[in-house]
Amino acid sequence: MARRRLLLVAAVVLALLGALLVLLYVRGADARARARFDLQPVLVVTTTVPAGTPLSSVATSVALADVPEAQVLPGALTDVAEAGTAVTLTTLYPGEQVIADKLGSTADLSSASLQIPDDGELAISVNLTDPARVAGFVEPGSEVAVLVTVEADGTQEPYSRVLLPRVGVIAVGSTTPTTTTTTTTSSDGTEETTEQLPRTLITLSLDQREAQRVLLAQQQGELAFALLTDQSRVSGGQAVTPSNLFGRG
Repeated sequence: MARRRLLLVAAVVLALLGALLVLLYVRGADARARARFDLQPVLVVTTTVPAGTPLSSVATSVALADVPEAQVLPGALTDVAEAGTAVTLTTLYPGEQVIADKLGSTADLSSASLQIPDDGELAISVNLTDPARVAGFVEPGSEVAVLVTVEADGTQEPYSRVLLPRVGVIAVGSTTPTTTTTTTTSSDGTEETTEQLPRTLITLSLDQREAQRVLLAQQQGELAFALLTDQSRVSGGQAVTPSNLFGRG
């Protein structure tokens, strides 16, 4: 009889101990869940902020939002005043957190915006239509061949040739986002409509001689890019003219 009582007491103690352990585990799980979803207010972008914009001047483009603590980025700001006179180093888009790494001085902006990869080279921009820049597939880091087409001028026939066989693109920036048409009236009274395609500024990394050639070619003719791969092979070669258009150039 005494043995049965002892076993019963032991069973009760074990049951109570088990219940206590379950209770402690549940409480710990609740605490972990609460910690995981604890919210912290941080500045979040509400409307697009262009690069180079003082954050203090676009306070209406950001707002405080509650973000789960585990998702708060390092350096996230909680007040516009924390930015001081800093400007945005990159374009900030709606929904992203405002962090210190994306803010800096105007000097930081210049160095962050454009990096010339090779010492001694220059950065020069050309303005191209979408077809001339391979339908928009040219982007920073691309390598391109630069071609020039020159119209007849009375002393020579039109020609097209490779100006530079391989150069690097370091920046791409849109200028005119839409197609426009211009109508002019000639001396005989007829109207001529000219369509202006969207044009984009493409910045290349060139040495001095290459930069001079590109500037002159841009004035004398029409430039176009050919997108290259590591396996692409391009040489200067002979200019293509109407005389040799269907022959070997």
